Amino acid sequence: MSLEQKAKSKFSIVARLKSADHAWRGIGILIQTSHNSWVHIFFGLLALYLGYILHISSVEWILIVLAIGLVIVAEAFNTAIEIDIDLTSPDYHPYARDTKDVAAGAVLLMVMIAAIIACIIFLPKMF
Repeated sequence: MSLEQKAKSKFSIVARLKSADHAWRGIGILIQTSHNSWVHIFFGLLALYLGYILHISSVEWILIVLAIGLVIVAEAFNTAIEIDIDLTSPDYHPYARDTKDVAAGAVLLMVMIAAIIACIIFLPKMF
């Protein structure tokens, strides 16, 4: 192992902080480039507001926060896949289209699951 590789393999607080900077930059890119993320954030905040107003239980809070988080994470993966496909396949290709559609479908599935969770929790409390 070379001296450079040994230096790279050592734990470094500075390297971890720089890594976190990259992650925060990625979140910024998600918010700037994915208009759907704004819709997800809006409905996530609405769910949090309803949870507060309707005094949901701790378990219900866990489910709501988990659903919100999973929708946003799914959107982040979808956005990352779209960015990569745009880079690696700038011209139209049916596989590129399929890849993007499957990633978007994953987000849609998670949104539907989150909506079902929200309905199970909120509807009985509202009616």
